[in-house]
Amino acid sequence: VYKITYQSEDNLKEEIETELKKVDNSLSPFNPNSVITRVNHNEKTEVDSFFVHVFHLSKKISDETHGAFDITVAPLVNAWGFGFKKGKMPVQSQIDSLLSITGYQKVKYIKTDGKGEIIKKDNRIMLDCSAIAKGYGSDMVARYLESQGVKNYMAEIGGEVVTRGINSQQQPWRIGISKPVDDTLNVNRDIQAVLKVTDMAMATSGNYRNFYYKNGKKYAHTIDPKTGRPVQHSLLSATVLAKDCATADAYATAFMVMGVEKAKLILKNNTEIMAYFIYSDDSGKTKVWYSDTIRQ
Repeated sequence: VYKITYQSEDNLKEEIETELKKVDNSLSPFNPNSVITRVNHNEKTEVDSFFVHVFHLSKKISDETHGAFDITVAPLVNAWGFGFKKGKMPVQSQIDSLLSITGYQKVKYIKTDGKGEIIKKDNRIMLDCSAIAKGYGSDMVARYLESQGVKNYMAEIGGEVVTRGINSQQQPWRIGISKPVDDTLNVNRDIQAVLKVTDMAMATSGNYRNFYYKNGKKYAHTIDPKTGRPVQHSLLSATVLAKDCATADAYATAFMVMGVEKAKLILKNNTEIMAYFIYSDDSGKTKVWYSDTIRQ
């Protein structure tokens, strides 16, 4: 689902959808003809500029988060039932086997005779950019709107948002963060906080909408690339603000893997990003922590 609000004399819906289609044709694992699907099927594929940008940005954020963000985690995601297939809960031997074909260092981009392609150490390695592609899609819509001289807009794809200027009430854009209550049907509309997000991008990752129960135990949809298992810690929701939405999207996912304390260390060393965390304390009470520079 996407929602794009902009101030313009022209209706740009068709052109915006063309931009979204370009991103889909490059990065959607659900599109059988996309660049990423062809890479995953080990077809000799010249990767496009969208793919190259997201691949390099992913690697940078993987390095900075010590592998908490990893676009090779797809086989593990699928094994736990949140990817394209539903399956039985994986046993440890299966997880170990999948971990051997997981790791962002096992894929690289090379250019030969002016053509770029992805080289994988093992043909079974699969890439999944779902934790960065929606944010990148919002960035591409924003870039298109700016190319048309649009000064005031909000572009939101699946909850990943880019804003510029002011809204129709001549006020800074204000974006709500949902309360992290168990909500697999996505019907809860309670807001935990409202942030002023102007000339910035914002992305939220949380496990309260994506989880399932098995044998009375709750499993989150975020997979830790190091253990190959769903994360289990106190962080319920991570919202990240950054200059671009692809960066915000990826860090939000990484922080959900890392948990509050490790995420704070990353934020301390990176002044380009801000975060708003909702977590549960030792007694189960909901608490919040956010960067000093966030405006509410």
